[in-house]
Amino acid sequence: MAATKKQTKASPMATAANIGQSILDSIGEVPPSTRRRSKDALAESRAAITTAAGKASLTAGAFAVPLGPVGWLTILPEMIAVWRIQAQMVADIAALHGQKVQLTREQMMFCLFRHTAAQAVRDLAVRAGERLIVQQVSKQVLQKVAQAIGVKITKRVLGKGLTRWLPVIGVVGVAGYAYYDTAQVGATALEMFSPGKKTGR
Repeated sequence: MAATKKQTKASPMATAANIGQSILDSIGEVPPSTRRRSKDALAESRAAITTAAGKASLTAGAFAVPLGPVGWLTILPEMIAVWRIQAQMVADIAALHGQKVQLTREQMMFCLFRHTAAQAVRDLAVRAGERLIVQQVSKQVLQKVAQAIGVKITKRVLGKGLTRWLPVIGVVGVAGYAYYDTAQVGATALEMFSPGKKTGR
């Protein structure tokens, strides 16, 4: 009985650790972008956000189709797939604003998780006037931030897993959240790379 209780308590921690490592793996290398600096970077960035949000929605919805125990197994792959779509979107927004070369893992992590784990990423950025400045940190600090994000996301995953038992409603909910989540990531990227301009948030 004691072993069972210990195992139950350890499970969320193991999940958080897995998610944290998956985050680091997903942003280990900033994805390259084929986009070039644009004279109308704001409009093109907004178009890129809409496209990425739609793609993330379809991707997440597809992963959410399996129900029951099999559905649980698709949660982490779904999140990783959506993070990669979002990471590419952030890279494209940076490129459109002429900051492709300067884009760092820390900036990527801040953009991807500011709205879902603000406390975890708050130490990565400081505000200088209208500009958000994300500082580079050591590998150890980045790992701690990723683990803290993992803990936050784990709580959402436990609720998210319940949708894997619901036909149609679960799929629609997961797809809708992925769209919203990606739009929020895009809004953060716009705030970072085009300070002083209205992002529509």
